[in-house]
Amino acid sequence: MRKLIFLTLLAVLATSCHHHTHLEEGIWRGELSLVEKSAPFLFELKKTGTDSATVTLFNGTERVELTGATIKNDSLLIPILAYDAYIKAKIGHEGLEGRFVKNYIENDSGVPFRAVYGTAHRFEPIEKVPNHRIDGKWNVLFINDEGDTTRNVGIFQTVEAATVRGAAAASPAPASGTAASELIVTGSILTSYGDLRFLEGSYTENGVQLSAFAGLSPYLLEFTFEGADAFTGIFYTTRGKTRLIATRNDQAGLADPYSLTKLKPGKETLSFSLPNLEGKTLSINDERYRGKVVIISILGSWCPNCLDEMEFLSPWYKANRSRGVEIIGLAFERKDDFAYAQGALQRLRDRYDTGYEIVFGGKVGAEATGKALPELEKVNGYPTTIFIDKQGKIRKIHTGFNGPATGLFHEEFKQDFNKLVDELVAE
Repeated sequence: MRKLIFLTLLAVLATSCHHHTHLEEGIWRGELSLVEKSAPFLFELKKTGTDSATVTLFNGTERVELTGATIKNDSLLIPILAYDAYIKAKIGHEGLEGRFVKNYIENDSGVPFRAVYGTAHRFEPIEKVPNHRIDGKWNVLFINDEGDTTRNVGIFQTVEAATVRGAAAASPAPASGTAASELIVTGSILTSYGDLRFLEGSYTENGVQLSAFAGLSPYLLEFTFEGADAFTGIFYTTRGKTRLIATRNDQAGLADPYSLTKLKPGKETLSFSLPNLEGKTLSINDERYRGKVVIISILGSWCPNCLDEMEFLSPWYKANRSRGVEIIGLAFERKDDFAYAQGALQRLRDRYDTGYEIVFGGKVGAEATGKALPELEKVNGYPTTIFIDKQGKIRKIHTGFNGPATGLFHEEFKQDFNKLVDELVAE
């Protein structure tokens, strides 16, 4: 009898363990905690073995693939290599529950994470779309707790859900009779130093809600329409919340990005000598760069807009280097530690198959940028791109990058970039 009871207990335990470690493949809806709210996001989980998987994050038409996820007993570990972070969660009856942790923060307690399987909606759909649509360009003012304002530009569009899920280019605005559950709002907000990348959301009864998570910073934005041409709202992050007000403006734009970062009086060239990823000292004055147009990309592996710029620059360089153009990535990282920076930047170089050199300038901040680039008054934002002519003189400095989430602004940037390089090459 004792043997029978023992065998029965073993069978129950085995069944229980199997249940807890069973992880469904397909679409999941996750949430990351913010100040007062949570940022929802969708991801797809595909098993690559009995104890391994790949997770793909969805934000509008963006797909962020996180490889190397592992399943052990009743736990799922999702490494986010690009941002030196991970998600670790328990697999239970109700789904996944755990934390999003950033390795580079000492003793980081993480952000609460949870996810449920089989929910295809980022937000709870409503029955009827409000009378107003958010499509178009907007002047967006961010207002901090002290009442200071920052001028930004919002660009949004309404598309059918099937268009976004198929990762295709946005289709024309859906017909007015389209059900609210079949509509998705996509877009981004541009700042003077970049953009909030791919936002995705839906209409509420009186406005719009949008969120994003691509592996670094989860966002949530809630808007309330104040008529057809205005809305108010709140931007939530893990650190706090910011009020915003917006007005429709088809001509909305930002300050000239070439006017934000300046040279010190009397300066016209750079003189840095810094270690590349192999530990060898590289100088802007090396023979490789003499007599050529040189583009300096000031970046950080922690900076999403810098990654967008690298995704553009890497194939561009391969197509144009034969014209007498060189690029140097000048990176400032979270730690003043070459071994740490080398690992982070090597992963970045491998990810984008970057053919140009990347050098390490130190820990991100005014001290390191001032030491590496004493010719500049200040590095105001990441990325910052410096254009140098064949004589070694700085011709223009561009602050920020309009990524692919910004649509027409991204296309305008590429046209302006190519025009400027063409002029420098032709000189």
